[in-house]
Amino acid sequence: MTDEQLLRYSRHILLDEIGIEGLQRLLAAHALVIGAGGLGSPAALYLGSAGVGRITLIDGDTVDLTNLQRQIAHVTARIGVAKVESARAAIAALNPDVSVTTVAQRADAALLDEWVGRADIVLDCSDNFATRHAINAACVAHRKPLVSGAAIRFDGQVAVYDPRDADSPCYACVFPPDEELEETQCATMGVFAPLVGVIGAMQACEALKLLAGTGRSLAGRLLLLDARTMSWSEMRVARDPACKVCSGTPAGESV
Repeated sequence: MTDEQLLRYSRHILLDEIGIEGLQRLLAAHALVIGAGGLGSPAALYLGSAGVGRITLIDGDTVDLTNLQRQIAHVTARIGVAKVESARAAIAALNPDVSVTTVAQRADAALLDEWVGRADIVLDCSDNFATRHAINAACVAHRKPLVSGAAIRFDGQVAVYDPRDADSPCYACVFPPDEELEETQCATMGVFAPLVGVIGAMQACEALKLLAGTGRSLAGRLLLLDARTMSWSEMRVARDPACKVCSGTPAGESV
């Protein structure tokens, strides 16, 4: 570790829960962030500023003027640029030592199978149920911890699904893929700008704790935020023994 790194990350090193050993884990880690928009922007920026050694960004969209109200990794000068490239520039401006790989494609099963297996942790910052379920399936298959976030209007949620933990549910245990859920998009329903910052930052928080090996993760818990009243509620969520995604993959076994 260089003198510059010791100085850059000194406030984390001072934390007994992280220290030098935890920082070294972060520097050696690979985080996969799927979605470089409202949630992915703060999540990726905090991962980068904290020194996560490798970050892979997956997103098929380009920066649009309407994104700038809340997607803080992007700026007016980069309108029309691929979001992953814009986010890479933002991370580099914060911390040029972080290696950022960009995949300017929409995440599908084949792409996720390729990249999830390479990562130490996965952050789902996507905005639709189909992608979330595809990400979850890949994380279960490769036994990778998943930090999931969602935000629409004034409502946000964040959870950790860790297939390495025998008691942890997967995303499909909580939101079954065959259950009819109303799909809402911020383009038609709107989203409160700071809300995605709060949820995305919490995703980064959970990811950094898991990578550094400190604290207690949100596995088995779903946090819900109502930003209208700034009130949090917590739901306990259990693994579904009949889940079509994870029930056939006992914790501790690879597939």
